[in-house]
Amino acid sequence: MKKVIFFIAICFSFSNQLTAQSQASASNLYKGTVDGKTPVTFYIKTQENQCTADLDYIAIYRYKSNKWIYLNVTQNRKVENEFIMVEHGFSGALMLKKVGNTFSGLWISPDTKKQLKIEVKETSMTKKEIESYEQTLERVSFENNDC
Repeated sequence: MKKVIFFIAICFSFSNQLTAQSQASASNLYKGTVDGKTPVTFYIKTQENQCTADLDYIAIYRYKSNKWIYLNVTQNRKVENEFIMVEHGFSGALMLKKVGNTFSGLWISPDTKKQLKIEVKETSMTKKEIESYEQTLERVSFENNDC
């Protein structure tokens, strides 16, 4: 009887670990426009911070060309669903608010003289697209954060 209870406890524990791991990370694709006319694509990965249990975000985006731009993402802890995303190398920043499955806000040039409206909506992905975006995110992250 003790062996059965021990076995059930181990199975339950393992099941909870798998559930926690699957909930700890999510990826989303967003497509829309900058200034109402230039197509833009965002890929954002959300994962739980192992130290604080807060959510961390890793993101890339592209517009005008096929070159992906790495984004340093910070969520406003005081106002729910507000984000600032700074392009690696500080070539621009995005101030965005998430409502439902849409991000909207502004792209701002480093000198703040140019500000463009941006709106993107979540788009579904196939398993193959998820794998491709994950590889791209990993490559761009490595290119921008490697010593």
